[in-house]
Parts: sequence; C-alpha cells; structure tokens
Amino acid sequence: VQLQASGGGLVQAGGSLRLSCAASGRTFSIYAMGWFRQAPGKEREFAAAITWSGGSTYYRDSVKGRFTISRDNARNTLYLQMNSLKPEDTAVYYCAASKTGWTPKDYDYWGQGTQVTVSS
Repeated sequence: VQLQASGGGLVQAGGSLRLSCAASGRTFSIYAMGWFRQAPGKEREFAAAITWSGGSTYYRDSVKGRFTISRDNARNTLYLQMNSLKPEDTAVYYCAASKTGWTPKDYDYWGQGTQVTVSS
C-alpha cells in the first residue's frame, strides 16, 4: 500500500484546513487508516483513525469536536477536516494504514508528511 498525503499549509488560529491521503496498491488489505502528527522536538502522536469498512472513528482528546476524519472508499482517499485550529496543532501530519486494527501500534504503511502551521 502506498500513501500520498496533501493539503497542509499555513493558517491563522481559528482557521480550517482539510488534509487528504490517497491510497494505492493493495488497498483491499486495509482495515483502518489514521492520522498522526509530530511537532518539533516532540514524539509522533496519534490524532485520529477510521475503520475502512464500517467507518468507526477514534480521536485523541485534544482534537475531539474540532477534527473530523472521513474516507471515500470509492476513491481510496482518507480525509482530515481540521477546524478551529490552534497553534498547538502545528506539526507534520502523517497518514497511515493498518491491516489489523486502529490503535496507534497497529499501522503498517506510512505516507510522507504534510506540514500544518497555525499562526497565533
């Protein structure tokens, strides 16, 4: 499975961005997809995940109510709608795919990151 993330950029606090992640290859093997992020000097952290068939969603507490993860199965594309962005959301965002589960330890494939910068 190959993953290609896009949609990052610079936005003011309170603004919105939508990230996309196009999946190709053996996409039939995907059980779940997720978004992770890594801020400068910090470890990568889980942001959100969605199961590919049933569409169950999972979020870290700090993004609940502001971020929405979704997928378009026909287009093999994952999305992350980010609203009410805060400076602490600034990070490189990575999409990932799992064959077995949605939890942070389950991911087998990773895309390249896309930079999100939120100015105060």
